[in-house]
Amino acid sequence: AKVHAAAQARQGYGKNVRLVAVSKTKPVEAIKAAYDAGHRHFGENYVQELVAKAPALPNDIEWHFIGTLQSNKVAQLLKVVGASLACVETVGTPKLARALDKAARALSASQKLKIMIQVNTSGEESKGGVEPDLCAELARTISKECAGLEIAGLMTIGAPDYSGCRSEDFESLRKCRREVAEVLSISEDDLELSMGMSNDFETAIGQGSTSVRVGSQIFGARDYTVKK
Repeated sequence: AKVHAAAQARQGYGKNVRLVAVSKTKPVEAIKAAYDAGHRHFGENYVQELVAKAPALPNDIEWHFIGTLQSNKVAQLLKVVGASLACVETVGTPKLARALDKAARALSASQKLKIMIQVNTSGEESKGGVEPDLCAELARTISKECAGLEIAGLMTIGAPDYSGCRSEDFESLRKCRREVAEVLSISEDDLELSMGMSNDFETAIGQGSTSVRVGSQIFGARDYTVKK
């Protein structure tokens, strides 16, 4: 309800915002309960967890991979999750893009895998993603070399925001989208912005986000003792 209200209230952007329910460390039963309530988009951070959960849940769930992805786990991820893998949102290097492209083309000659370029807008060493100044060049490389991938948009995690008013990361991602759209000769509206989490999704929506990633406000606090 909060996501919908924030989307309807914002000015200068479309009214549609996707809510990705972040279900990492959550049991299959909790995800199934959200599914039964009508939710379809779920986000997972760990390959081992996702490949264990996906086969046990309905195949019309749309999974978003939102964690750090190692190239050597790409083939397993795509093979097990298959067509239910809606998007890999954490592509920040040409190496990972090429690994995803190779695996995607091996599975389907016609169906492209949607990916997002992760941008490290906050400059924190602990965060993955390409530097903002190099984002457009990475998009150019993927567009030219990776025929099995479709650049769906850009994603950022950003610095922690407990005030609900930090907007620098969102402004940076919007700037990157303008540059990527120019490089790819497409409209900015054709590129999604995945930004905003539990603490700041309302601010992110006001800043133009098209997809927010919310976990604790849906599923409650996480148990990080669960094996990855």
